[in-house]
Amino acid sequence: MTSRVTLISPATTHSLRRARFDDGDSIEESAAARAGSAAGSLPAAGRVLASPSVRCRQTAVALGLDASVEPELSGLDVGRWRGRTLDEVGAAEPEMVARWLADPGFAPHGGESVRELCARVALWLDTSGRADVRTIAVVEPEVVRAVVVHALGAPEAAFWRLDVPPLMATEVTGRSGRWNVRLGHGLARPGD
Repeated sequence: MTSRVTLISPATTHSLRRARFDDGDSIEESAAARAGSAAGSLPAAGRVLASPSVRCRQTAVALGLDASVEPELSGLDVGRWRGRTLDEVGAAEPEMVARWLADPGFAPHGGESVRELCARVALWLDTSGRADVRTIAVVEPEVVRAVVVHALGAPEAAFWRLDVPPLMATEVTGRSGRWNVRLGHGLARPGD
């Protein structure tokens, strides 16, 4: 029994361009158009999911997907840092940011640690791996990172070493306990 999970990172937002921790803003009009041009290029899926964020739900709609919101695929909860840029937080709390980036178990913002996110996403992936069905999920970049870390059995410290550009698809195939990763590929427009 093989499970296929295609993770699609959300389209660009103003916050994403400014390296601002998600503050619930909408995807940019040009990004919605780019996603719309790729609608129809995705394979049929037995399950279509989205992270609860505005940008993931809007990206799913722009891609022509009728996605169910999956709370287990929420992005990293950055607590009181939400809505602030990494530069702002780094200037105000440089030691806390440095430790947060170096220690996967540390959550100085009062939210969720990278370790907690990775554990939550790993549980979701391994549970999904018990189904012989294709899943498409529009998820936050940090969810893609957590999936790849888990699928490869990489240390949590590798989390910050993975770049996930907007509107990229990353696929994992296999089943609980053994996953293969097809790293990010752009969404093809019909006819490409």
